[in-house]
Amino acid sequence: MDAIVLLREDHKTVDKLFKRFEKTGDGDTAERRTIADQVIEELTVHAWIEEKVFYPAARQAAPDTTDHILESIEEHHAVVWMLSEIKDMDPGDERFKAKMTVLMEQVRHHVEEEEQDWFPDVRKAMGRNRLTELGAELEAEKKKAPRDPLAVPSADSK
Repeated sequence: MDAIVLLREDHKTVDKLFKRFEKTGDGDTAERRTIADQVIEELTVHAWIEEKVFYPAARQAAPDTTDHILESIEEHHAVVWMLSEIKDMDPGDERFKAKMTVLMEQVRHHVEEEEQDWFPDVRKAMGRNRLTELGAELEAEKKKAPRDPLAVPSADSK
């Protein structure tokens, strides 16, 4: 699978989870916890594979995307921090839904920037064969990626 297609599929998976979360009521704490745990795993793996495999390759192939990539890394840092807080938070806590809402807003903004602002430049610079090769690398890295946001090094320590 093409790397950009794979990343977009991840984005869709997470957005479906967000929509499920948004449909929950205040009494649905068990469902909120289940969804939040799935979001935590999906986003942790996704951020990991982007930073370890996709971003370096994109930066090399399309140097004009460097500023976007650096901003994306910082956005990941903020998201991973929120994920680590949500991970240990009681879904009945009055701030749980608010924290998930802020997370959803940040992730949706991040996805929109990636998909609209710089994925097209990366696609053009890399071409189909390289993107397919990179997609296989992303798939392989997914199997090794941490599922716990606390296991992801911060952007400052890379």
